[in-house]
Amino acid sequence: MTGSAYSPKAYVGVEAYFSPEGKILPRCVEWEDGRRYAVDQVVDIRPAASLRAGGAGMRYTVRIGQQETFIFLEENRWFVERKGL
Repeated sequence: MTGSAYSPKAYVGVEAYFSPEGKILPRCVEWEDGRRYAVDQVVDIRPAASLRAGGAGMRYTVRIGQQETFIFLEENRWFVERKGL
């Protein structure tokens, strides 16, 4: 982690598909350390706030392997909630 301030948000890279209807569907998530994970399924998409990390936007519930997790799209930036808060 860079900088002295700890942030509960971890900004991540996302490869996404943009459908002709305007849906944004994440296909791959790249963590801060460069690890990449394929999104196996988008389970849910809804406007929501991140209660742990702060901020609001579109919350995507995604399945990566056997794990379900949230990724958030906020003002054209993707983030996840850091663990252990």
